[in-house]
Amino acid sequence: MAQRKTLFKSDIQLSYLEWHQGQKPLLLLHGLADNAVVWSSLGDYLAADYHIVAPDMRGHGESSKPEKDYSFASAIADLEVLMDQLGWSSAHVVSHSWTGKLAAIWARQNPKRLRSLILVDPIFIWKMPNFLKLTLPILYRVLPFLKGMGPFTSYEEAEQQARQLSLYQGWTVLQQQVFQAGIEQKPDGSWGSKFTVAARNEIFEEVLQVPGFTIPLDIPSLFIQPEKGVNRQDWQLQPYKTYLKNLRLCRVPGNHWPFLSNPEAFNRTVAAFLAEEYR
Repeated sequence: MAQRKTLFKSDIQLSYLEWHQGQKPLLLLHGLADNAVVWSSLGDYLAADYHIVAPDMRGHGESSKPEKDYSFASAIADLEVLMDQLGWSSAHVVSHSWTGKLAAIWARQNPKRLRSLILVDPIFIWKMPNFLKLTLPILYRVLPFLKGMGPFTSYEEAEQQARQLSLYQGWTVLQQQVFQAGIEQKPDGSWGSKFTVAARNEIFEEVLQVPGFTIPLDIPSLFIQPEKGVNRQDWQLQPYKTYLKNLRLCRVPGNHWPFLSNPEAFNRTVAAFLAEEYR
């Protein structure tokens, strides 16, 4: 069973889940508007062999929600302080969606921190044209994982909306736990996501402005490509093939959230890659 713990920094508190049966360091980074609970199945599956930590990124879950400062630099600084507290000089890193870009930036800035890199259906790896900023209000309305932000008049209304999203397709016990960990009642009585509007806006601004890859990287890397994910075309995979010089690709069943839609296959895929790194 994972334990909920808190890192106290000078600027924020970072909440995280920890599985501490094994010794090999493994850091799990959730995507935009999610929380650490998405990794519950993988954490339980690998707990015997790995020391696993899954933070709620700043602006998400149980971590602090500052009014500003959601840059990649701040998020990476959070992770480095967390690793220092754990006594980790380096770790295997699993990253999903938006944090796939974060992990790529971290890997080129401080490659010694990452023993290996697992990218789960990452998005927005390039620096984006400025004109795309005009489309952000549209994206905020149509992206499935942002439709659950609310506000909703009741918990029941929020759950009804969630059940229609691909993120929660099937509405398993795990998916229900993820949903409940990411929602709260607001002071005015309405219900909505713990993920804040300020975090959403600044993270998207940063995603547009900062490139993911600028130099080749030799870190052992795995690209997990869900069959119904967002990376389905060769041109989408090309930057990863170009810049990650020690890359493997693996297709798995499921949608953009394969650790929720098909956790058994996903867990086996991650375990097999990590086992190869320890041969």
